[in-house]
Amino acid sequence: MLGCLFCKIVQKQIPAKIVFEDDRVLAFEDVTPQAPVHILIIPKEHIPTVNDIAGDQEEIIKYMFKAAKNIAKSKNIASQGYRLVINTNAEAGQSVFHLHLHLLGGRHMNWPPG
Repeated sequence: MLGCLFCKIVQKQIPAKIVFEDDRVLAFEDVTPQAPVHILIIPKEHIPTVNDIAGDQEEIIKYMFKAAKNIAKSKNIASQGYRLVINTNAEAGQSVFHLHLHLLGGRHMNWPPG
């Protein structure tokens, strides 16, 4: 989508510290990390929010979680624990309207998150 920050990262128009990429998703380090490990996992296809996932796109969530599990293992945080978060719309904290999964780990996570 024209003007989307994450689409520009997918298209390599904006640099990012990529930790994983295949034909469906791209994962990169968050520029304002909230934990020692803070990775964003995004579909390469532009989907603004969870609310915008169409029937033929539903598998992407499963695929994003599978990528998160593998990245957590590669970052050595799988056994100690990590958090996965998807914010949907502004009131929930979504600031970039391209579906993304936050993978956070490397420190103790408090509850409730905020």
